[in-house]
Amino acid sequence: MTAAVISPLAPAGSGLYQVLAGQLALIAGLVLLLCGLLRMGFLANFFSRPVMSGFTVGSAIVIALGQVKPLLGADFPHFHLPSAALGVGALALLVVARSHLAPLLRLCGMKPSSADIAARLAPMFVVLLGTALVPLLGLEAMGVKTTGAVPSGLPQLNLATSPAHWRVLLQPGLLIGFVVFLISMSAAQALALKRNEKLVSNYELIGLGAANVASMVSGAFPVTGSMSRTAVNFAAGAQTPLASVVTAALLALALIAPTGWLALLPLPVLAATIIVAVLGMLELDTLRTSWRYDRGDALAWVATGAGVLAFGVEAGVMIGVALSMGTLIWRASRPHIAVLGRIPGTEHFRNVERFSAETLADMLMLRVDANLFFGNVEAVSERIEDELRSHPGTRNLVLVMSAVSSIDTTALFALGELNLSLKRRDIGLHLAEVKGPVMDRLRHSELLPTLNGRIFLSTAIACDHLQGAHHEK
Repeated sequence: MTAAVISPLAPAGSGLYQVLAGQLALIAGLVLLLCGLLRMGFLANFFSRPVMSGFTVGSAIVIALGQVKPLLGADFPHFHLPSAALGVGALALLVVARSHLAPLLRLCGMKPSSADIAARLAPMFVVLLGTALVPLLGLEAMGVKTTGAVPSGLPQLNLATSPAHWRVLLQPGLLIGFVVFLISMSAAQALALKRNEKLVSNYELIGLGAANVASMVSGAFPVTGSMSRTAVNFAAGAQTPLASVVTAALLALALIAPTGWLALLPLPVLAATIIVAVLGMLELDTLRTSWRYDRGDALAWVATGAGVLAFGVEAGVMIGVALSMGTLIWRASRPHIAVLGRIPGTEHFRNVERFSAETLADMLMLRVDANLFFGNVEAVSERIEDELRSHPGTRNLVLVMSAVSSIDTTALFALGELNLSLKRRDIGLHLAEVKGPVMDRLRHSELLPTLNGRIFLSTAIACDHLQGAHHEK
């Protein structure tokens, strides 16, 4: 994304190119910091768990597939034999070490804690072994690719910006900041679920913002919480952010020291470590649960994962979020409404479709199981009219409001129109079990003074009163 934004503005590799990359990081960082300080992390709640899980699985597969070429030394099936032998061998060692090394070491008498640490250090030993084999076997001469020369020394501080490009970079910087948040939250949530930990999204925003500001100062481009980096960190047994501090310190030491040996790191071995790490992030429990419980969420999972695979990270997340929000809006616009009846011998009223409940020919009791707002009030009104047509002898309509926590202005007008319509038909409109906050707002409206009926504390009181009034007549 950074390259797509700044390539038309400056030649690649130029000083201006680097300045603009850092400027994008600064914009994204400041926006993320501001969002974190303003406690806007609640926006992460719009990314459902199935969407995040689908994104994690899709990203893990994309990362793993992206490492196949360096693992084999060429595109499959035209692989480079020495590279493939080294990469596949490293992959096999890592897979065996992950599942069998710790138990084997414990059988050999090693303490369980030491065995677990040794097993987690297996990737480091495999990388060191692969690096040692490069000069010993002359693998470079055979065509095995390595990382190549790594410049030594720490990065220089960078405080330069281009005043002429602030306006041009503002919109893409905001978009990059949004994608940084999405990717990082996905990796963080995947890890939090594995460890049964609570994720504080506001702190994530502040951390990401600070990281991007620091990235600009150190001459780098926008950064995020990497899925592959998170997977490697998790596989190594990291428990706190201190692991990243230790990693940064070790990298700094490696750059200060002679870096010639880093040029011998074989890419097939590095690819193997990444593949094993990211495949450990795959989890299908969310998909299985969603499929049994809610097919809409399962569809969001599949759409997000498939979108990441087919169109990339940004598009995949957007597809999943859009599908989740669309499903939410669709459900909210079609609330559940139950026809209630009394359970014989009790004061309990239940859905007549689920219980053997008694109803009265001249009384229709409906429970609306949703808040009333502009998006669903039309559907609610239509359902009420349908039920009235199905119960032609109705003289009293009781709306049970126990599940209604809010009524917006559009819904208020709709209730007023329903009240007038029922009055013309000589049908009383009654409300039961209205919540306190809802009643507080209704008292400031014209509905209550003109209500063609009464407000009752409970459904049972409403039923008894209206039934008694009918007998008196």
